[in-house]
Amino acid sequence: MSSATKGALLGTAGLEFLSRVPAVSAAETKLDHSMVRFLPEIEPLVRLLEDTPRERLLEEVGSRIKKGTTYREVLTAVLLAGIRNIQPRPVGFKFHAVLVVNSAHLASQNSPDGDRWLPIFWALDQFKSSQEKDKKAGDWTMEEVYEAAVPKVDRAAEAFMQGMDAWDVACADTAAASLARGDGTQQAFDLFCRYGARDYRDIGHKAIYVANSWRLLQTIGWQHAEPVLRSLSYALLAYDGQCPTEGDALADRPGRKNQERVRELRATWNGGENQPATTVEMLSTLRGGTWDDASAKVVALINAGSGPQPIWDAMFQHAAEMLMRKPGIISLHASTTTNALHYAFRHASNDETRRFLLLQNASFLTLFRDDAGAGEGIGIDTFEPSTGDFGGAEAVDQIFAGLASDRLDAARKTLAYLEAGGHPRAFTDFAQRMIYLKGTDSHDYKFSSAVIEDYRSLSPQFRNRFLAASVHWLKGSGEPDSPLVARSRAAL
Repeated sequence: MSSATKGALLGTAGLEFLSRVPAVSAAETKLDHSMVRFLPEIEPLVRLLEDTPRERLLEEVGSRIKKGTTYREVLTAVLLAGIRNIQPRPVGFKFHAVLVVNSAHLASQNSPDGDRWLPIFWALDQFKSSQEKDKKAGDWTMEEVYEAAVPKVDRAAEAFMQGMDAWDVACADTAAASLARGDGTQQAFDLFCRYGARDYRDIGHKAIYVANSWRLLQTIGWQHAEPVLRSLSYALLAYDGQCPTEGDALADRPGRKNQERVRELRATWNGGENQPATTVEMLSTLRGGTWDDASAKVVALINAGSGPQPIWDAMFQHAAEMLMRKPGIISLHASTTTNALHYAFRHASNDETRRFLLLQNASFLTLFRDDAGAGEGIGIDTFEPSTGDFGGAEAVDQIFAGLASDRLDAARKTLAYLEAGGHPRAFTDFAQRMIYLKGTDSHDYKFSSAVIEDYRSLSPQFRNRFLAASVHWLKGSGEPDSPLVARSRAAL
């Protein structure tokens, strides 16, 4: 057994405490229409999370779990506690306690049954950390909606668009409440994902919040939608300085131009050929063109007969390439924003909205590139795999053992492993486990969950390099365990 294998086993040996609490099955983390409608007892659990000191919360929740509190109840409570107690402006920083709940949930879904509580316990502690920061910043709390101004359900969509177009918080807030009280969940999603993608402010967090909150509502139930949509509308209207209706900020220009450009796409834009050469051409424009060049190139390629898949292949690769060139927060958000906009693209029903999301993602990537300074450097389509034998069972262990010290070398080894026939699931399972053992930041969860999902969304010929590039923000097995792992052991 290699020393790295021993290290990985030592890092996980202490998890036997999880066998003493109820395991979470794969089925329990998925949507169950028969139970999500009756959760009137959720308020006491939310209050428990709000009122219990951080140093005691995991123990209190662990006790409740042993007495029968379910995974879905804890997931619901931590989301709602964050929404009620943490101001969604700026859309990031301390508000990551809300943004990351879905990523923790996805990590739970990707984990073995016995490990599924770990990401959720991490999210609980993240909420308490952000709650403390919010209290120091003024102790923001969501107020009750102004009922007298809530429009009728049949006018909710119209009122919401009026409020969002005017950047009017009060109008959008009451309209969001009305949308939540109606039955038009798909219409509401289309509206929110359109406005979540209209501007580049907060480096993609607006689009991320739309996707992540909507995904959670599919699990916890639409009956919890009203506070979620109100928080979301307030977040999407965030800006600094001059009101966007009165200025021409760079953050707004792609949205205004692409609102017009969607009409240039051929009527059958969603069908067409899936040619790798189209991906190469799109990737070249993303590397060197402006935001206007990028969306114009999408139109040109689609109108020449391409389908959307080669465009997304290029965008996923370009986001991953930025992280190889300039590892950092901005490059990371190129990946997580692309993940969010691709989710919205796949699940929106409005044809114009889907076209808009495609164009906006292309434009946004060039802004990420410039902000990150990632215009030059290694190419995701040209870096070479390591030489040697990386097809054996020890390969994944070796990759993660040396990951923290030389990430490019780890990427080359990962590519060699995958091209030699190594199973990608073995790699992603190990990566996910390292996140909840070693991860200390919400971005660790957001990124790893996005990568595992997006890997499956690429055309097969691009997947290996995309997954290999991901090591630039994963955790190595030699890094210390998160202090929260020890706290979770004690709590459970």
